Amino acid sequence: MTDLTLAQKIRLLSGNVRPWQAIRDLLGQYNIEPIPGGTGVHPDIPGIWFSDGPRGIVMNRSTCFPVAMARGATWDPELEETVATAMGREARALGANIVASVCVNVLRHPAWGRAQETYGEDPYHLGEMGAAAVRGLQKNVMACVKHFACNSIENARFRVDIEIDERTLREVYLPQFKRCVEAGAASVMSAYNKVNGEFCGENRKLLTDILKDEWGFSGFVMSDFFLGVRDGVKALNAGLDLEMPLTWRFGRHLRRAVDRGDVTVAQIDAAAQRLVTQQQRFAAPLSDLDHQIPACPEHRAMARDVARRAMVLLKNESVGEPVGEAPLLPLCRERIKRLAVIGPNATLPNIGDLGSSKVRPPYVITPLQGICAAAGGIDVVYDNGSKPSRAAAVAATADAVVLCVGYSHREEGEYVFVLGGDRDRLTLPSRQERLVAAVAAANPKTTVVLFAGGPVVTDAWRGAVPALLLAWYPGMEGGAALADLLFGDANPSGRMPCVFPTGQNRLPAFDKRAKRIRYEDLHGQRLLDANGETPAFPLGFGLGYTTFSFGPPVVSSLSAEAFQVRQNVENTGNCRGATVVQVYAGKSDSRVKRPPRCLVGFQRLELDAGTAASVAIDIATERLAYYDVGRHCWQIEPGAYDIYVGESAAESALQAVRLMIA
Repeated sequence: MTDLTLAQKIRLLSGNVRPWQAIRDLLGQYNIEPIPGGTGVHPDIPGIWFSDGPRGIVMNRSTCFPVAMARGATWDPELEETVATAMGREARALGANIVASVCVNVLRHPAWGRAQETYGEDPYHLGEMGAAAVRGLQKNVMACVKHFACNSIENARFRVDIEIDERTLREVYLPQFKRCVEAGAASVMSAYNKVNGEFCGENRKLLTDILKDEWGFSGFVMSDFFLGVRDGVKALNAGLDLEMPLTWRFGRHLRRAVDRGDVTVAQIDAAAQRLVTQQQRFAAPLSDLDHQIPACPEHRAMARDVARRAMVLLKNESVGEPVGEAPLLPLCRERIKRLAVIGPNATLPNIGDLGSSKVRPPYVITPLQGICAAAGGIDVVYDNGSKPSRAAAVAATADAVVLCVGYSHREEGEYVFVLGGDRDRLTLPSRQERLVAAVAAANPKTTVVLFAGGPVVTDAWRGAVPALLLAWYPGMEGGAALADLLFGDANPSGRMPCVFPTGQNRLPAFDKRAKRIRYEDLHGQRLLDANGETPAFPLGFGLGYTTFSFGPPVVSSLSAEAFQVRQNVENTGNCRGATVVQVYAGKSDSRVKRPPRCLVGFQRLELDAGTAASVAIDIATERLAYYDVGRHCWQIEPGAYDIYVGESAAESALQAVRLMIA
């Protein structure tokens, strides 16, 4: 650093994209190659070579995994680390050294258009999944964690001011970022929105006071693209280190600011040093990796496996008489001669939105293609569902129906001109609800497969069908994975990473055009619990083709810093399957307002039929703390805590045991 001039140091702090390249990116060619920043300054400084995410590397023809929300439904940090490792290998092979695929923003409301890019609604779950992604990526590239902070509205993201109290900010919207920082993240991306009157890219409290000083973050802060910096001097003074993807508010503006005394050379040096340190930390030669890695057979197989583990079986009942007949799923090839596949999503390569997270895989297996390939001797007929009466007639001729409905990039995603954005409704389009009613009436053996990036209100039609499978946006191998589950070649094991409400009035206020909005302390499962509401499907819920029994939980103190929850779990069904042991905690006599229960631990467990295992989950006692605004620190109240253990957040699924904290 000592041999660099001030001009060179300032060049390190900005992207190198030309204006014409930025226009090309906005017109649909975004990130087809690594996006450079601070390059060409010095032979020993690699510069930034950026790739976006998070469902895969957006460059070239890379592997498209299920969206992050789907991967959140696996409740499997170890699997997420494996997926992120694959993404990092592909990014490195394609010339990138940083990947912005770790999105840990809270799903505050189901209408958020970019819900599919995050892992769920719960801060602890988000933090564990995000930290796993950081570990996986950073075996090869720098991980960029985004969007810091309170970014949970899409259409108004460039202007909306999030009003939030200190305790809510600390307890709900920041812990997952802190967890990723503790995992060693090299970079954090600031959000577009304001928090309490200050744009996040110019918010000193967020970027310096909390992130750098309080948390000890040693990496660099990158702006979100194009409008992530409004005032370069203010941004640098607040703690922003890198303006991307082009030089607009930094560059000559910073040089003039130094001359005026508005910015010090020491501040320029500090930002440049952060960037150089991380670049050199991940400066392995690109030749170390095979350029055939992107979308290689190993990664395609991984995409299929992840999709199988991510899909959530929400309903599976028997049809007709006699009572006690087996549930509709899995479909038995020997008993079905004719299978109808119906619906607008059956032939759609539906892998998610078309914004900055768009992946360009070499192929996408649609539901119809996957079902046809796996059907064996079954006669598969298809109708697109555009005319419910015609679809019903097709359904009536079949032994069973798979009905594919839901959303696509048109209804939700990053807001790109007229496509995507925040949802206007939480239900399916009315034409699809009419289609479900018509098909279900014509054939009672109808399985609905639902495609979406987040929660959907299904109350108007869910009772009319015996089986409901949530597929999310399942990636390039999604159709094959779906067929594996429908025919029983794999066992559904996804669990809800967010609550499915029964209606809009059960949720926080949401206005996609808001200039100002207040974030309260409760949302999702926590809000419903506090209001005594029963959701359609609770946090952590999911079915499979086997069943599990849970013994009484036992809680013991390990030390002043941790306690352990143990529980015996047995697979009481007739096939191998997976469940997620979830631990929630509450304190009914707390001196401060708290949610009835908060997630504090979880562990995914796979067991063969008829086998059992003892699960031990170690939990840091600090997970029981609340943020004391007056003292500006975390406090653990002494006394009794209720520890709840079970298969989901539903009270009926939980067993309670008491823990005493001295």
